[in-house]
Amino acid sequence: MPESLKPARIVFLDRDGVINRALEHEAKPYPPRTLEEFEILPEVPSACAKLKAAGFLLVVATNQPDVGRGTLDKSVVESIHARMMARLPIDRVEVCYHPGQGQSQCDCRKPRPGMLVQAARELNADLAQCWMVGDRWRDVDCGHAAGCKTIFIDRGYAEELRQQPDFRTKNLLEAADIILSESR
Repeated sequence: MPESLKPARIVFLDRDGVINRALEHEAKPYPPRTLEEFEILPEVPSACAKLKAAGFLLVVATNQPDVGRGTLDKSVVESIHARMMARLPIDRVEVCYHPGQGQSQCDCRKPRPGMLVQAARELNADLAQCWMVGDRWRDVDCGHAAGCKTIFIDRGYAEELRQQPDFRTKNLLEAADIILSESR
């Protein structure tokens, strides 16, 4: 099959806690509130480079409900994403800005798989050949709902998983090694 007709392989990445350091308060993760608080984790550039070299597309799929709740300006999130994309070989960013907490019913807010399904459709990917990497139960559930293999980065948050991931790691570099090993 010509390379151009092969379905794309995507690694979906949660943002906060996977790409960048999540701010923790009482063992719960929170997104950066300013561009200055946005800190890419040290292992992330090499992990992304390994995945890209192996032919994977990298798509960030992130819930940013503070925008929908009116407690964070959308321009801050967009400036964080611009910096992230300038520093990392990310192909696309999917964002759900809906507030959640019973205030919105959408198909895009994780754990629903809408962001993954839309990106896979537009990028011609077979979700069964894709991966979802995240640090929260919503990411694991989203990956399962989309039909992806899942990797949970265990940051030790005070939060229980609702479904078991296919793999557990401590960081994105370990996740990349698993993906590369399992995809051979």
